[in-house]
Amino acid sequence: MIRTAMREHEIGPLPGIALPPDQLAQFRSECARQGSTYTEVAGYDDVPREVVAYLDRNALDKRVVLWAELANLDWAGAGVTIDNRTAQGDDRVGVTGCFCAIAETGTVLLLSSPSQPKATALLPETHVCIVRRSRLVDTMEEAFAMLRNERGEPPRATFFVSGPSRTADIEQTIVIGAHGPYRVHVILVP
Repeated sequence: MIRTAMREHEIGPLPGIALPPDQLAQFRSECARQGSTYTEVAGYDDVPREVVAYLDRNALDKRVVLWAELANLDWAGAGVTIDNRTAQGDDRVGVTGCFCAIAETGTVLLLSSPSQPKATALLPETHVCIVRRSRLVDTMEEAFAMLRNERGEPPRATFFVSGPSRTADIEQTIVIGAHGPYRVHVILVP
């Protein structure tokens, strides 16, 4: 009965920012506002080269831990060593995909599973997230509707990443990276 009511519930009023005239411009703008860096590549095969460029710009080692679905890209050809496993405490860069991205807030939505461990996004100090353009939606409501339509029940862990981790728990001073990555880089692919 509750699930039926939830399925039939109409979306409430949305703020003007939720339905931007240019969805991609809104997403880029919100990524920047949240502290994420953002780039676009021409295709999936370009992702390893973009990751290398990002690692070089930030003077990071060319070693990443990543989700299994990304392991078949030409990482060796780009000069990146990969660890196709769940992230551990000493991993510095995690590369993941995402379920979808939300233009309204510059957020990526990730769903955990055995092949998509949340630790890869949350444990390393740098999170690189690959977003397919076709998975960019305007609002959180659209993201939840997509989740219900495609998955039915959400997985055990559903998490939203809106820029680097930050907190002001101690003396109201913003600290970046206290509970998760202090760098988030979004790569948009067609």
